[in-house]
Amino acid sequence: MQHAGGYPLPPHQPGQGPSSGWSPAAHQPMGRPQAPRGSGPVPVPPPPPVPGFTAPPPHPAPAPESTGHVTLPPGGPVGMPGPLPATAAPDPLTTTLAVLLIGPAGAGKTSVAKYWADHRRVPTAHISLDDVREWVRAGFADPQSGWNDHSEAQYRLARRTCGFAARNFLANGISCILDDAVFPDRPVVGLGGWKRHVGPGLLPVVLLPGLEIVLERNAERHGNRRLSDEEVARIHGRMAGWYGSGLPIIDNSHLDVPTTSHILNEVLARSIASPPNW
Repeated sequence: MQHAGGYPLPPHQPGQGPSSGWSPAAHQPMGRPQAPRGSGPVPVPPPPPVPGFTAPPPHPAPAPESTGHVTLPPGGPVGMPGPLPATAAPDPLTTTLAVLLIGPAGAGKTSVAKYWADHRRVPTAHISLDDVREWVRAGFADPQSGWNDHSEAQYRLARRTCGFAARNFLANGISCILDDAVFPDRPVVGLGGWKRHVGPGLLPVVLLPGLEIVLERNAERHGNRRLSDEEVARIHGRMAGWYGSGLPIIDNSHLDVPTTSHILNEVLARSIASPPNW
């Protein structure tokens, strides 16, 4: 029997594999000398030079890739800042931090958080919970249509996603600032959730301008970020519960974004030296 190439199949001998009957000579390319068994390959002489032709120099070996698989440290809960020497002045501009900026809609959280992250001396990420919530496109539970089980579930899922992101950034030396409208009368959903997902080292700061300022800023918003005046007033009233909570509060009613960011650094310096009890 012959296979498609026209060569006879090797005979099969009992106790041997199907290829044990092949003769090495049958596989030697034509035109090359065969080496005796066990003597190793026979070197093939190079072709004769062509008159008037100069061979090009060999190509240099490619340089190794400068990027490849980088093992990232796993993200874990952020612990409380360690004790500082008595002579050390904590610098929030160079310390790796996890900050939670709290405030009602229209407080300027996103603007301040972005500015603060942009002007630090160490790598810093800004994580907006509203942005992550809006990753859901079809089936997005818009709170403007009424807060229900679906919007609650998407909010909790977004917060957990933000927490995972923050922990991974921090584990790799990148600070982060998160912003969210956390209500003081819902501790389990609010601060308790953020502490569970990020860690006890998260530093919360409340941004709470006056109601008239919040209404003006909300009027400049577009899309589902803009709320009714009644809803803004209701949220602002609930946020007043942060007074007396022990958390640092910044009233940025008459402060621009750079000034608010500067005050945020001062507040964080105090929080690093004496973390709030929350």
